[in-house]
Amino acid sequence: MTLSPICKVFQGTADRRQMFRMFDRHAQRPNRSPDDGALYRGEWFEIGEAEYDTMLDILPPLWVRSDMFAMREFLTGSVTSVFFALPIDNCIRYFHGYCDLSDRASPGCMRAAIVERESRPVRAMTREERLEHIWSSTHDDYRGYAGERFTERQRGMRTVLFYGGQRGTMLKLLDELTDAEISAKLPVHLRYLPDAMAA
Repeated sequence: MTLSPICKVFQGTADRRQMFRMFDRHAQRPNRSPDDGALYRGEWFEIGEAEYDTMLDILPPLWVRSDMFAMREFLTGSVTSVFFALPIDNCIRYFHGYCDLSDRASPGCMRAAIVERESRPVRAMTREERLEHIWSSTHDDYRGYAGERFTERQRGMRTVLFYGGQRGTMLKLLDELTDAEISAKLPVHLRYLPDAMAA
């Protein structure tokens, strides 16, 4: 499994169902451990205002700042949800990100990364963002982790089912999808966005 830098994991604005589903995108991971914070740290996605307000009302936040608040309940170790209300292009937009609060700069770094990513003049996606969107939007029944059918080195890596035409449906490592396979797995409105340089 790869450890996440600060990375957008879903394109578009997640609705309530998608938001709750993405809170634990790695629920099926083998060998779950309370120390799996590195899997989540740095992952972020956009939500709507209603979802932001819902999360603010669930429990008293751990802390509130002018444009963000942190959830009182930690996902794992020192990693918790931080919600942002950020002015981007003269509009307030809402985001969820996982920050490691053992690093006091983590929420500020997340905020800066979101603003930088969402302020780009041209919509574009990096290869990593494309793969993360596929992972986030694929139903649990069609994604998982490499097991005994894979080499020792590949075990535990993320997999998705892929329809290979005459070859039928096959299990493929997410990170090894070709550009054509990635395009086929993305929704039509995301297939032809230009490639972005990784930040």
